[in-house]
Amino acid sequence: MDGSVSTLAPIFATAFATHNSRTVFLIGAASAVGAGISMAFSEGLSDDGELTGRGNPIFRGLVTGLMTFIGGFLHTLPFLIGNVHTALTWAYAVVGVELVVIALIRHRYFKTSFALSCLQVIVGGGLVFAAGVLIGQS
Repeated sequence: MDGSVSTLAPIFATAFATHNSRTVFLIGAASAVGAGISMAFSEGLSDDGELTGRGNPIFRGLVTGLMTFIGGFLHTLPFLIGNVHTALTWAYAVVGVELVVIALIRHRYFKTSFALSCLQVIVGGGLVFAAGVLIGQS
């Protein structure tokens, strides 16, 4: 969830501030790469695998970093479209799909009810999205 949600604010703030798809794409790519690197180190250095039994820290870090990057980069891809308004429409749809997929993953692996998982993910994503829009419009 972190990669998908944490990169929403910079992407949408940039979109509303600049109205320039190329700039949004660059900021989104940088945010996704930064989030991926940060999460990779955070997970890899959190324990050596002995403490939690979660396995090899390098493998965990690589997987976590890659998945965080993907989560942050997917809603950046629409900004390859030159028209920022069209790109925003596609980005909204991508974010919606991402949030539902995250809710499904939480439902399946964390045994959270699907409705509660949707509520949690959508509220979290919505707050970050709203912050980005408000900052971008200021």
